[in-house]
Amino acid sequence: MKLGTAIAEIMRREGIEILCGYPVNHLIEHAAKAEIRPVMVRQERVGLHMADAISRVTSGRTIGAFCMQHGPGAENAMGGVAQCFGESVPVLVLPMGYQRRLAHIEPNFNSSEAMKPFAKSSEPIILAAEVANIFRRAFTRLKNGRGGPVIVEIPSDMWNEEVPEPLSYTPVLRTRYGADPVHVKEAASLLVSAKRPVIYAGQGVHYAQAWPQLKRLAERLAIPVATSLGGKSSFPETHPLSLGSGGLAVPRAVPKFLEEADVIFGIGCSFTETSFGIAMPKGKAIIHSTLDPNHLNKDVEVGIGLVGDAGLVLDALLEEVNKTVTADRDASAVAAEIAASHKEWLAKWMPKLTSKDAPLNPYRVLWDLQHTVDIDNTIITHDAGSPRDQLSPFWKAVTPLSYLGWGKTTQLGYGLGLAMGAKLAKPDKLCINVWGDAAIGFTGMDFETAVRERIPIMSILLNNFSMAIELKVMPISTEKYRSTDISGDYAAMARAFGGYGERVTRPEDIVPAIKRGIQKTREGVPVLLEFITSKETEVSRPGT
Repeated sequence: MKLGTAIAEIMRREGIEILCGYPVNHLIEHAAKAEIRPVMVRQERVGLHMADAISRVTSGRTIGAFCMQHGPGAENAMGGVAQCFGESVPVLVLPMGYQRRLAHIEPNFNSSEAMKPFAKSSEPIILAAEVANIFRRAFTRLKNGRGGPVIVEIPSDMWNEEVPEPLSYTPVLRTRYGADPVHVKEAASLLVSAKRPVIYAGQGVHYAQAWPQLKRLAERLAIPVATSLGGKSSFPETHPLSLGSGGLAVPRAVPKFLEEADVIFGIGCSFTETSFGIAMPKGKAIIHSTLDPNHLNKDVEVGIGLVGDAGLVLDALLEEVNKTVTADRDASAVAAEIAASHKEWLAKWMPKLTSKDAPLNPYRVLWDLQHTVDIDNTIITHDAGSPRDQLSPFWKAVTPLSYLGWGKTTQLGYGLGLAMGAKLAKPDKLCINVWGDAAIGFTGMDFETAVRERIPIMSILLNNFSMAIELKVMPISTEKYRSTDISGDYAAMARAFGGYGERVTRPEDIVPAIKRGIQKTREGVPVLLEFITSKETEVSRPGT
């Protein structure tokens, strides 16, 4: 069989049903013949974001895949590859490559070499007979260990090569590994004896699907739980022990309890130092459970390291803890302390969350959104900048994988592709992206993709006609040259693309507009609701 037919068949056997892409890459046609749905985007980065979300919302049980043309297509995809790498998301990236005789000649862009620093593995196909071995390695890396993009480059002169038949390929194993039992005992003993422990849960809990074990450990030892942005929704944020999630903006309880903790247990996290994550206070006893031993002592000094799958680690910890603590500890005191912190913090923010001003306060828009949608049946994601910081502290995620949080590289426009990918993988969910007028300038043309590909997401746009968070750092250029001003009628854009677009300017119209938008998504129509907002710059930072 031809090489493209073999690759498509391998993908089909591995459970891939959707191939995001942009032509010309001949794999698109081969995939379509194999009943793998091609979804064409308007630019490569968005296609990678869609594949990214497919992997995220399935805990990596379905691998998102993206293909693109060689040269400029591969070059333009680099941002999406870097985002997957920074967020540890397993995505199969299939760039077409230059002919083998030109692959290493300047200035030709060699994807398998150029993307290698931002990939879990990277390999070109140079012999058709090796295709099964190459994809066996690729999928083994995608399905095991810490996530990340895997690159398989297909040179453009390979498509007519023959792969020996019958195709010898069986879907690869998915396996887990657990922590050293000696260290598990040490960690359990430390947690049991701690006076003010805190659990910090990352997205490794999502990939391990270890949500029940996390909840059981927190309840058994009455330990408050904070999550990273990536780990948000791994612990129900309506739970009495929930501190909330943390990024650049946080609920007050998160830094308060971390600062007062004697032991911090990080589970399924990297503790990466970033402006868009929680800064761990110094001088604490740290237990760090991670899939990747390279993360131990990377940014935070660790006392006990538990290398392994979050589910296996939590199972082992619970077994050890239950030997000495045979019933749930009384959580009433710590729960009351958490509740008091939340109440005091919310009281400060309630004027913004319920503001009756026009232009609208973005906090009011997001507060009304949260109280209008069916939270249990919603998947929501923020965008970079203000939408992230205005949404993440206040949105209470209850169901696992209902909030796609991200940070680190923080590319503007990422949320749109995530919402579309989530909707493709979970068509019964209301999938929402929240973005600003800066972000839509990066990827807004791909709203047309949602229309054309029949992906009925709901896009919440906060439009203040400004790069608002840059106002404080660009005062002279703003005053003299209006450098932070941006504009557009984005609801009209959505209608021009064939979707539903509505512009909202009055607070009393927020909820009715959201309800109309939800109904339109049920009818199969992508929705963009444009809310005209004030230049709000205050965010809930630690200490505020």
